[in-house]
Amino acid sequence: MLKQTPNRLFIKLLLSFWLCSSVIIAAVALLPLMQQNYDRQAIPAPLQQLLAEAANQLQSYPNTDQHHPMRVLHRWVAKHPRFQDKHLKFYLADSQDNLLYSHSNPKLLRHFQLMVDEVGHPISHQFRNDLMFGPYQFNMNGQNYSLYGRFPEHHPRPWFLYLAEHKGLTLALAILLSGLLCALLAWHLGKPLRLLKQSAEAIARGNLTTRVDAQVAQRRDEIGQLAQAFNLMGDSIESMVLAQQRLIGDISHELRTPLTRLQLALALARKHGLDGKELTRIADEADQLECLIAELLELSRVKANLPESRKRLELNETLDQVLGDAEFEAEQQGKVLHIHLPELAFSHYPRPLSRAIENLLRNAIRYATLNIWISAQQRGNQLLITIHDDGPGVETEALAHLFKPFFRPDSARQRDSGGWGLGMAIAAAAIQAHDGEIQAFNHQPHGLRLDIVLPLNQPQ
Repeated sequence: MLKQTPNRLFIKLLLSFWLCSSVIIAAVALLPLMQQNYDRQAIPAPLQQLLAEAANQLQSYPNTDQHHPMRVLHRWVAKHPRFQDKHLKFYLADSQDNLLYSHSNPKLLRHFQLMVDEVGHPISHQFRNDLMFGPYQFNMNGQNYSLYGRFPEHHPRPWFLYLAEHKGLTLALAILLSGLLCALLAWHLGKPLRLLKQSAEAIARGNLTTRVDAQVAQRRDEIGQLAQAFNLMGDSIESMVLAQQRLIGDISHELRTPLTRLQLALALARKHGLDGKELTRIADEADQLECLIAELLELSRVKANLPESRKRLELNETLDQVLGDAEFEAEQQGKVLHIHLPELAFSHYPRPLSRAIENLLRNAIRYATLNIWISAQQRGNQLLITIHDDGPGVETEALAHLFKPFFRPDSARQRDSGGWGLGMAIAAAAIQAHDGEIQAFNHQPHGLRLDIVLPLNQPQ
């Protein structure tokens, strides 16, 4: 019995989707904060030193020209080789943060002053196209002043800060990332389910030895429990089917003993001169019973998957005797067998395959009006063998049951055949032993067509 465990699959799904959405929301929400932390930082030492040098230039200027101190800075910047190509600009403000010696107060400077008031200490901030830094506070002529600097140029920034300025691209990347994470989760959950589906289809095709991969069965969630339950079900089905097949074989073997005695008694009775319609009828029924037992044994042997070893032979070589007998039988009934088989060698079980083709050909010859065709062709790594006749065909609803043991459709094809409905079942079992498939179709304008598909890449 399977051990009951908590609903781990529900927990996995909940945590996975919750974690996925949380990571994406957090990444999108943190972008503005990351941008602010990168753009706004404590003023670097070189910029602090630059402001100090500029303040010293102002403080050393004669008092008589104090109404034009910014001219000193302009001349100093123009003469300084480090700043000639950087368009360095200074702003001077009084103790009330009013801009001095300028006819306008740039919006960028007002914005930067508000940032400084918010932080409470000198900073540098990278705007879209400008780097602002300051203030540097100093005393000149008994008054307190604040000096700000500005580099009107764009400094390279990390790529992820580009997303913070482009909301549409950020949204698109978030949707894409969410899709990738969900696809990864779906693949993680879907792969074992696909393996379960393949195993179920294999068992439905008659391969009772198929089991779910151990890696899936060892999962500690509901999918692992399902795989374990599936394997247990497969073991039970295989055991029951094999027991049934052994029972049929054992019963058939046991029936042969009294049948042999019955035939021996009939032979002794005829030897002593006892003969008549009754004994003849008993002998005929005994012969049919012997044929039935032989077919049951053959069906049991083939379904038990106990054929001889595979051999690599040409298809013509395997079917040579079968095709010769079929041609002779068709000729005796005034019919024609058309054969179109390629010279193709592949690994197969010679006796079961020839027995399957023999059963199908004899059935086609029995119900054909005049012509029977058998052909084969290679399609990739598969061999397609087709047998069809120009007979009356069978009812459409009976096609799906044609290969079941003891099934006989209520049509002219098998009304007077005298068979037991085992020939087609034996053929289907032989094809399944090759890991192949067989299907029946009503051929247009009339007749029955049988398609046999055999794999060519099987080991020898």
